[in-house]
Amino acid sequence: MQAGMFYAATAYILWGIFPLYFKALHEIPPVDIVMHRMIWSFLFLLAVLAVRKQWAWVGPLLRQPRVIGGFAFSALLLAANWLTYIWAVNNDHIVDASLGYFISPLVSVALGYVFLRERPGLMQWLSILLAAAGVMWLTWHTGRFPWVALTLAASFGGYGLLRKTASLGALHGLVLETALVLPLSLAYLAVTTVQGHNSFIEASTSSQWLLAAAGPITSIPLLLFAAGARRIPLSLVGLLQYITPTLQLLLGVWLYNEPLDGAKLTGFIVIWSALALYSADGLWRTWKRGTVAG
Repeated sequence: MQAGMFYAATAYILWGIFPLYFKALHEIPPVDIVMHRMIWSFLFLLAVLAVRKQWAWVGPLLRQPRVIGGFAFSALLLAANWLTYIWAVNNDHIVDASLGYFISPLVSVALGYVFLRERPGLMQWLSILLAAAGVMWLTWHTGRFPWVALTLAASFGGYGLLRKTASLGALHGLVLETALVLPLSLAYLAVTTVQGHNSFIEASTSSQWLLAAAGPITSIPLLLFAAGARRIPLSLVGLLQYITPTLQLLLGVWLYNEPLDGAKLTGFIVIWSALALYSADGLWRTWKRGTVAG
């Protein structure tokens, strides 16, 4: 239990401080960062598979085109999520990005209702409606649709839905996703090289090293999360996940001086209230099941 909490909390902390990493790569276009992230992640995960000698799943997978097609779609959602997040960080929208990850658990509840026929309880429906009210308030106050937050929430929620119903675990699934995007990444970098604006070649030495480090930086938190999630209750995983957007919000406001005025803070408070209601309902259900089982 303690090891599981440590693994999961460490993963969420690392994800929460990702803005520090992507800010250091501000000279690299977001699309280029995503392409390099896919390539270096694939190479790193390939090395992990080689060390663990886990190749038996590859053969049967090649005879399952529907599974490969499903992972191709999840790979596109993952790339869209990464691209939006990196753009947000390097264009001073970290606060908006944190909002997206605050909302994503409630988006997952809605997607579960639509696609998996899950039946949310009354409190969960109230949480969704309260969060929607917060989003509408932010839209009205700012005069613009919060597309960064909603794109991140929708892409992450959709990715989680596909991975929940997938037949591969975290490690093997990410290997397949990065492998499927690999040809596109290599083609993109080849075209930019021919056109004379390969950002990796033109970048400073420190940025080149940071791009190459994208493999372990991307993969290690995911492996820690997978190890932690197997050891602790899902309700605890749900509570720990708020570490990530909280750290992002604090970095955006206190370190990078992004605005969070009173009206915008009001919208956040409404959404936090929805999350508190959602979390309290989840803890109550868990306690009730434990009491009945006892």
